[in-house]
Amino acid sequence: MSSYMDFGAQLPTQRFLVMQLARFGDVIQTKRLVQSLKAQGQVELLVDNSLISLAKLIYPDLLIHGLPAHGTHGPLCLTQLKNDLEVVAQKTYTQVYNLNFSGINFALSTMFSAQSVRGYKLEHGQRQIDFWPEQLMRWTKMRAQAGLNLVDAWGLYADQAMDPALINPVATPKGGGLGVVMAGQNARRSLPPKVLAPLVLAARNRLDHGPIYLLGAGHESRAAKEVAHLLPAALRSEVRDLVGKTSWPELFSVVGNLDLLLSPDTGTMHLAAHLGVPTLAFFLSSAWCHETGPYGQGHLVLQAISDCAPCLEQSPCPHDVLCCNVFSTPQVLAFVSGREDKELPSGITAMVSGFDALGLTYTARSGHDPDHKQRLAFRALAMGVAHLGFTGPVDQRLAQTLFYERDWMLPQQRSWRHE
Repeated sequence: MSSYMDFGAQLPTQRFLVMQLARFGDVIQTKRLVQSLKAQGQVELLVDNSLISLAKLIYPDLLIHGLPAHGTHGPLCLTQLKNDLEVVAQKTYTQVYNLNFSGINFALSTMFSAQSVRGYKLEHGQRQIDFWPEQLMRWTKMRAQAGLNLVDAWGLYADQAMDPALINPVATPKGGGLGVVMAGQNARRSLPPKVLAPLVLAARNRLDHGPIYLLGAGHESRAAKEVAHLLPAALRSEVRDLVGKTSWPELFSVVGNLDLLLSPDTGTMHLAAHLGVPTLAFFLSSAWCHETGPYGQGHLVLQAISDCAPCLEQSPCPHDVLCCNVFSTPQVLAFVSGREDKELPSGITAMVSGFDALGLTYTARSGHDPDHKQRLAFRALAMGVAHLGFTGPVDQRLAQTLFYERDWMLPQQRSWRHE
């Protein structure tokens, strides 16, 4: 794991503010940017008030600021917002990294000089977007072929990004058993109890020891009870139902001692990666391991593959989430139990984590990855955009698809566009 700069001996000359107003997992996925900036100066982090205690656990030597970004409305919100931002408003920052495309992020950008804000800002009443996030948004039009992990998308805002392999520890079992996350924020990205329970049994057979910790939010308690009921009677005494019962420090303690975490795309999955705990993740529907897979060496993702993947979670599924069914096949259960020599059926690929110069990669260990070659071509092009140098010949057709005339006609290192 990368070492932290000692700010006690000498105050740095540069001060950075990172504004990350999204969710649990996003705070953790800001880590490469935070670590990169810490090598250059002092870093402060602005998050939603509900995530202050989490942020302090993730970044114990950062100054954490909070504001009511989630679920707070009305006149009292404005008063609280003014009070919470008073300390931030009085400071001068070398650079402000405004990471979220949201109304409150655009509004907050006006607290700082326009020249100091990277990402998204409001200037003279107009929304403006920096060159790098504009590229990121453009690349989402071809998600299957253009995957860039979100940790790297934010990390490469930094002029000198830290080596991606140094961000999180190599994942190794810690001896404390199996953790199971009940569900993600979106129901389509999660597995129902009747599908999840056999996977839990298979993962427990893979480890062959230790308790089974069920993790999740309080509203998932019914699903947890159903999963426990569907397990063999001999295993039920090993189940520890912690759904809705853990504080942030308690969740840290439980996850940090696991041998393996079984999870959909969730904040707890990213926490496990932060702590160097191996994850076996299942990604389906709109979840795409090339964008939000667990960050670090030693993680495995079972990625559902179909012509419509990855889909948009806001749009109704015309196939009744057919991509869920493959997780119930005998071949997948055998693979999860540790028999990785078994060939996976069509519709699912086992992806293993690794790194290249751009950041995190996921490569097929078993099953077919139909977009592998296109993704390599994209990453070669993206390295040049991120000023990491081109690693080989550029795919001219891809370049013409991804870039517009203004991208090469105007100087882009300081360019902005109106939204």
